[in-house]
Formats: sequence, C-alpha cells, structure tokens
Amino acid sequence: MRTLKLLLSALLVFAATSGVAAAKTEVTKRSGGKLPDGSAVDIYTLKDEKIELEVMNYGGFMLSLKVPDKNGKMEDVLLGFDDPAGYYDNNHSKSASFFCPLVGRYANRIAHAKFTLDGKEYNLVKNDGDNTLHSGPNGFHNQMWDAKIIADGVELKYVSKDGENGFPGNLAATVRYTVIGGDVKIEYFATTDKPTVYNPTSHGYFNLSGQGNGTILSEMMKINASKFTPVDSTLIPTGELKPVAGTPFDFLTPHAVGERINANDEQLKLGHDGYDHNFVIDGGGKKLVEAAEVYDPASGRVMQVWTTEPGVQFYTSNFLNGSIKGKKGIAYPGNGALCLETQHYPDSPNQPAFPSTTLNPGQKFHSETIYRFSAR
Repeated sequence: MRTLKLLLSALLVFAATSGVAAAKTEVTKRSGGKLPDGSAVDIYTLKDEKIELEVMNYGGFMLSLKVPDKNGKMEDVLLGFDDPAGYYDNNHSKSASFFCPLVGRYANRIAHAKFTLDGKEYNLVKNDGDNTLHSGPNGFHNQMWDAKIIADGVELKYVSKDGENGFPGNLAATVRYTVIGGDVKIEYFATTDKPTVYNPTSHGYFNLSGQGNGTILSEMMKINASKFTPVDSTLIPTGELKPVAGTPFDFLTPHAVGERINANDEQLKLGHDGYDHNFVIDGGGKKLVEAAEVYDPASGRVMQVWTTEPGVQFYTSNFLNGSIKGKKGIAYPGNGALCLETQHYPDSPNQPAFPSTTLNPGQKFHSETIYRFSAR
C-alpha cells in the first residue's frame, strides 16, 4: 500500500511539473489594418489546446471564438463581422447591435438617461428612446484601448475622463481576457477619483451551433435564478424581484430557448417577443457562482457561465431581423444568437433597493466572469 501511494504521488508531481496537466496558452498579436477614421487596430489571438479567441483593442471586441463540437470540429460561435471596419460601421449606425464588445461605463439601461449621486443629478446621452443604453453611442465599445500581452491573454486599459458621456469621475478601467483549458475568463478592474457608478460587461452573441448557423431556439438553457426583474414598456425594471415559478422565465431546470418564447406572456411581449431580461442569480454577487448553462443538442457544445456579479441579462437577439449581414456575408435572423451578460441590475443608480453600483475614490472595483466550454 505504501509503495502504491508513493507511486501515485510521484505521478502527480510529474504531471504538475512536466506540462502534461495544462498546456500554456499561446498569445500572438497582428495588425488588423485601419478603421475608417484612420485608427490602427491590433488583433490578439489567445489559443490553448481546446479553444481559440480573438480580441481587438478597438472596443475590446471578441472577434471570434472557435470551440470544438462533440466530434472535435472547431467552429466560431460568435456573431460579428469579417473585419474591424464592420464593427466600426455598426457602432456608428443608427442602431448599433453591440456584437461582442466590452460595455461600459454602465451596461444595460438607465431610465430617462439620468441619475442622482450624492445629491447631484447627472445627465447622460439618450440613445434608446428616453433612456441610455450601454452608456450611449460613445461608450467603451466605441473607444480605443491600450493593450498588451500578459500570461495566457491580453490586458486592455482605458481612462474614461470625468464627464465622458455624462458620467462623473476619471475612471481608470482595466479588462483582462485570458484563455485556459477551455475557459474564457474576463476580469474587470477600476478605480475613480470621484464618486461614480460602474457596471461593465461583455456583450457576446453566442450561437453554439456556429455563427450564422440558424437560430438558438433549440439550444437548452438553464439559469440558476429563482427571480428576475420585470420591466416596463421601455425595458426599464419596475423595481420588483419577481419569482420565476409558474412563468416562461423559469429556467431552473433546462428548457429549449424556443419552448415558451411565444407564450402569451406580457413580459415576453415587452421584450419584443422574446427574452431581454435581467435574472437575479441565486447566491450571486458575493463569490464566483454558476449563473447559467447552455447546451446545443446538435453540436454537443456546452457553455457554462460563472460570475461574481449578482445578475445576468438573458437576451435572445430579438432585434435582429435579417437586415444585418455578418461574417461570410450571412444575414443574421431574429433569435440568431443569445447573450448572457453578467452584470448588476439595469437602472440600479435609480433603484435604491437594487445592489449598489456606486464606486467611490479609494475603492478598487473587481469583477470576474468565466465562459467555460465543453462538449457532450
């Protein structure tokens, strides 16, 4: 018995020190050409033994994410465009689609494009009717970030100046993308010199069958949330935390995305005939927990979403209608992808009962989200 234990111990030491257990991620950089405004773009490729992610410094966009199916076939599971100029043009269109960028300072919606902090009212840019969506047209998604290669990934930095898009404080933001063993980890860091609000996210449009390969209606969704935040006609939360039990929003056990999407439900209708709602993650906001899992029966691909955030916005790309041509010239249909945006709740600066998004001088913001891929 003692000999067997010594042998097993030796094997574990060998695996840990020989590189057999985990191959190192290869990170490379190449030029992505120039944007229509003349800005030079760099593209970073993060590749390990399982997956390959491409990120660019403009907008922090994820350009592609190649993941194996149950037979080992690699396919890009992110909607987007063939070149950086496509993202720039979409950002500057009347209705940007936010195909896989970093979003900030404040992800999702803020009612009436304003909020009050420490007794002072701040007015933002209206770009969603009377509301602000994803911080307006010049949010993080439309900025050039300073980028450098780090271990297993790339680090992006941007200083959002006091008053930018109406938000107070000089906010120094850092985002790290890393790829390790089938995981895409996104870490967010920030500091500010004035009280402000901060709620960043990544707006990935996922189709686990492969980008442009039909809809996501047959993909199986599980969301570890017993409650969600219902919305009004402008998609602003009403302030209620509503139990999902007995509603089409109950994904505590897996359901096909399309199984109940056409149900006669007021909230689905307000979401433009689909899901565009924040789910309150059970146990979320305190430590890294599993928020959701998506399984595509056709390809066998599985994506788990882990986060330290208290909420996740489940969006079924209800605003897509075939008018946007993406990669390989494919016209993206309605429900052509799903988004799982880890976040604090929408409109939190105007909702005192929601978890606070206030960031004060001296505080260090840190948030972590992991997209974990496998196949079965």
